[in-house]
Amino acid sequence: MTELSSPFRGTGGLNFSNRVTKLFDIDYPIIQAGMIWASGWRLASAVSKAGALGLIGSGSMYPDVLREHIRKCQSATTRSFGVNVPLLYPDIDKHIQIIIEEGVKIVFTSAGNPKTWTAVLKEKGITVVHVVSSSKFAIKAGEAGCDAVVAEGFEAGGHNGREETTTMVLVPAVAGSVKIPVIAAGGIATGRQMLAAMVMGAEGVQMGSRFVASEEASSHTSFKNAVINSKEGDTMLTMKQLTPVRMMKNKFFQQVQAAELRGAGVDELKELLGRARAKKGMFEGNLDEGELEIGQVSAMLDDILPAAKIVDEVWNEFKQALADPLKLV
Repeated sequence: MTELSSPFRGTGGLNFSNRVTKLFDIDYPIIQAGMIWASGWRLASAVSKAGALGLIGSGSMYPDVLREHIRKCQSATTRSFGVNVPLLYPDIDKHIQIIIEEGVKIVFTSAGNPKTWTAVLKEKGITVVHVVSSSKFAIKAGEAGCDAVVAEGFEAGGHNGREETTTMVLVPAVAGSVKIPVIAAGGIATGRQMLAAMVMGAEGVQMGSRFVASEEASSHTSFKNAVINSKEGDTMLTMKQLTPVRMMKNKFFQQVQAAELRGAGVDELKELLGRARAKKGMFEGNLDEGELEIGQVSAMLDDILPAAKIVDEVWNEFKQALADPLKLV
């Protein structure tokens, strides 16, 4: 075997080792994204127990709720798990304090300047990973002291980069610009896609949409069913005057699109968005009036599975793809 294939020694999975698995003390370089209204302690702990890295999505949690989810996750598993923290969250200082107080060892930050909190977290011995949408931001994350970056492409669901760079372009660009490990995200739900991302320079993958369609995700069943029944073209990036977000096309999306086409300003769009629009759609299951954040890869999903089975299937397909990368018949 060549030096390039050395991390893939053995076939049992537990023998796999690279910088990402070592950084998080996990068996497989698979990270479950910290998604709002989907990734509470049940999902995070299930993913972590399966050998990957589960993340609690704090962006939809009040501080006391976050503390509860951290404690329940700690009770449910002894394996590594982390918390995803959107840096624009209004109670960010309270979230950071709770994370430190509760002994969380891994934090993924997004939607903000990594310099603001990375040093504070690292002083407490916490591993910090920042989500980026460009090489420029990846370099800044490295300079801020982050231990790794997630290169999230345009295909991803939820809030997205203004650059609209696809995963296939972004991952090798970021991998070539920083020395810290790169985790690929955006449009990834299978082991074959995982292998492709790693061939391009990533050392792991972060998957959101695939884990939304899991039994342990706290998303509403109606939303999960909408996800697995979606087709190519059923999602689109919108709200570009506010914060770009990829969502499923529904009645609310059509209202947003109509407003943008007639030249609506920021204030009108904010009023249309209102409060708790994402909660209404993804958590309460209002598929018409809610904001249904999901990635393009939803078109490839057709079942709702236990999180552990998702991890197992992705890893097994990854190994099969590695053995026959060109899928020759």
